[in-house]
Amino acid sequence: MTTKEVLKELEGYADATTKNIYIKHGAKEPVFGVKVADLKKILKKTKKNHDLSLALYKTGNSDAMYLAGLMADESKISKKELQEWVEGAYWYYISEFAVPWVAAETPFGFELGLEWLESDKENIQAAGWSTLSSYASLNESDNLDLKIYKKLLKKAEAEVHKDENRVSYTINNFIIAVGTYIPELSEEAKAAGSRIGKVKVNMAEVNCKVPLAVEKIDKVIEKGRVGVKRKTARC
Repeated sequence: MTTKEVLKELEGYADATTKNIYIKHGAKEPVFGVKVADLKKILKKTKKNHDLSLALYKTGNSDAMYLAGLMADESKISKKELQEWVEGAYWYYISEFAVPWVAAETPFGFELGLEWLESDKENIQAAGWSTLSSYASLNESDNLDLKIYKKLLKKAEAEVHKDENRVSYTINNFIIAVGTYIPELSEEAKAAGSRIGKVKVNMAEVNCKVPLAVEKIDKVIEKGRVGVKRKTARC
């Protein structure tokens, strides 16, 4: 499929209600408002396609950008291309999901995550925390730098209430991810979750509910699922 053909299909799946929700949460034109389930119908036709994913992301259409993340080939995408993607990820649908998911599946995902969370831009910081969360969900402890994750856990606890924005949201999710996917740090993450308590996130007119980290980790512990890894970050 060509870029034009994909955009035409995306337009065919346009949903006004979904579009309004996306815009309320931060999306801007151009956006059709395509449900993820419909994006995956297109993905079945294209499979992973490096060149097409790059072209779709460059359109600036929110639906195409998210689809690009699902379509990206983690074995071919470069650090430079991912850096361009994260800089163009203007709202959380892209910056906290589409781009970090791809980054986490690359050999340099951990490195990028560390770089991004030090950015002075909110969307890139959030992408950094999200990337490191997904990276932990995919890799066994033997392949993770547990010393750095332990330091990041302390950093997360110290900064989670700092700005009350999307960075705070992704930091809270990072604590949950550490408690869920890294057995060696699960109890420390749970303790951090207990200390930070409820995290507040201001999202304009959107009433954003932030999960309690300690409760989420407790549920994983109760189910005996701590350390169970994911096959892919993307969904």
